[in-house]
Amino acid sequence: MSFTAKDVQALRQATGAGMMDAKKALEANDGDMEAAGQWLREKGLGKAAERADRENAQGAIALVIDGNVGSMVQLKCETDFVAASDQFRTLAEEMAAAVAAGGEAAVEQFSTRLDDLKLTLKENIERGAVVRFEAADGNVLDSYLHLQGGRGVNGVLVEVAGGSKELAHDVAVHIGFARPKYLSKDDVPADEVARERATLETISRNEGKPEAALPKIVEGRIQGFFKDVALLEQPYAKDDKLSIAQLLNGASVVRYAQVEIG
Repeated sequence: MSFTAKDVQALRQATGAGMMDAKKALEANDGDMEAAGQWLREKGLGKAAERADRENAQGAIALVIDGNVGSMVQLKCETDFVAASDQFRTLAEEMAAAVAAGGEAAVEQFSTRLDDLKLTLKENIERGAVVRFEAADGNVLDSYLHLQGGRGVNGVLVEVAGGSKELAHDVAVHIGFARPKYLSKDDVPADEVARERATLETISRNEGKPEAALPKIVEGRIQGFFKDVALLEQPYAKDDKLSIAQLLNGASVVRYAQVEIG
């Protein structure tokens, strides 16, 4: 019985086996899909699908900057032991380089290698976040990557207009530790601000604050909330007398992205 490339793909999807193993299974069983599935199971090659529901909160982040282009790829797995392995880190690095060179869709060319790595390392491995920035003419791009056990676990890309590469790097390092959710307080969704304002009002009232003073107290506390979540409002990590907006001193953060493991 003959088989086609579609049959190989169907067997891979059904069993979680790698492409070459699925092809071998069909060859060994004259194209019989059911028999090929059993063959893979007996050889322990059809287990990837069973791993798909296992938590994969570990992994590695690879980051590449090439001229005015930067990329990050998050590769997820189950254990830090696998995350620190050469095979795992190399694949993440190659994926990030491909994204920098060819765009976010370039990660799709690694799907077969990703499937094969699941079988080799026997863990639930999958691609996570993929980020690519191409800085506009005149803008600068820089990054921060925190390493742990030889692998990236906290990556940041920042594009800055009207500033130096050193400034962009300082902002990237700050983001790595401060973890802002938004660029400015104007970017915080109105419903999120409303919920926080209502919560702060309840907290202040429960603390016994005078009713007449509540609006002023809540307003002060909502500014503290903005300092927690909005990058430009945050005190600079290396000098808390400066806000990030003051550190920029006329320059502007065009955009940023942060990707973390865990």
